[in-house]
Amino acid sequence: MSRVFNFSAGPSTLPESVLKIAADEMMDYHGSGQSVMEMSHRSKWFDDIIKEAEALMRELYKVPDNYKVLFLQGGASAQFSAIPLNFMNGSGKADYIITGQWAKKAFQEAQKYGDVKAVASSADKTFTYIPKTKPEDFRDDADYVYICMNNTIYGTVYKELPPVGDKVLIADVSSCALSEPLDISKFGVVYFGAQKNVAPAGLVVAIIREDLLGNARDITPVMMNYKVQADANSLYNTPPCWTIYICKLVLEWIKREFGSLDAMKEHNEKKAAILYNFLDKSEMFHGTVVPEDRSLMNVPFVTDSEELNAKFIKEATEAGFVNLKGHRTVGGMRASIYNAMPIEGVEKLVEFMADFEAKNK
Repeated sequence: MSRVFNFSAGPSTLPESVLKIAADEMMDYHGSGQSVMEMSHRSKWFDDIIKEAEALMRELYKVPDNYKVLFLQGGASAQFSAIPLNFMNGSGKADYIITGQWAKKAFQEAQKYGDVKAVASSADKTFTYIPKTKPEDFRDDADYVYICMNNTIYGTVYKELPPVGDKVLIADVSSCALSEPLDISKFGVVYFGAQKNVAPAGLVVAIIREDLLGNARDITPVMMNYKVQADANSLYNTPPCWTIYICKLVLEWIKREFGSLDAMKEHNEKKAAILYNFLDKSEMFHGTVVPEDRSLMNVPFVTDSEELNAKFIKEATEAGFVNLKGHRTVGGMRASIYNAMPIEGVEKLVEFMADFEAKNK
């Protein structure tokens, strides 16, 4: 069977060249006589892998020297607890902006640990826009302000950061990681689950300003203590070795194929424009997000009929366009067009959509 175009929101499509390299090295990694899946995380081979992955992450994201780059387990959802346990340690207050399901879940989890306030929300319009905030919306003594940068389910993204002043800004960038440049110095913490743009499931990357480490609450589980993980160079326990290896290969692919995240963004803008331009002209398919807040990565859309939505998803799947069904909480359709989705995949999807529209008027 030929490969399909996989529009899954995560785990998502990976570059074919990366999969081929991983297949070639599966049985014998660089003359070690073993797979990365089998080798000790204390071995010289894996030590080189994780150091190379960190160096590439720092290079592509231009991470300042006063930030730690951690490769951890537990996915982004585990950070919903780890963030307040590590950083809500001054006033015991934190401000959250609710722009979707994952920001909401992070907010609800943080409420277990302190005085947590939702300072803005776009729930009133089913999270189809990014709420605007003013400096006075944030409490003067909040330990941090939390945002979810790109909303996988609803397809919105921050084009401008909230005006938090000198407060610590923490961002979940799971579904837009490495899709465009990001000024890390504007954040105290940036983290992301890798299964969207970077690697298979099982890895979370956390980039943390060093001065924020070392003040975790006494009740913080040792595995969630970022200072412990930083001091151990992400090797406090056995890390997800294979996933870190694939992450390294993906970072190498970005550098080899695009050279920089500026070029990566240009590529993603071209892809997204193909789909959004079609949606804006179509009489059958409609985007659900206000144009100024549209994501380059996740594009939700609908028809005017649940029956037509279901028919489209079924026929698209049969034609090799898979995982287009929208999240179970919102329905409709969603095309996730992450870094590894080729332009050809979006072009062919749009051709299929146009043909479907012509046949179902």
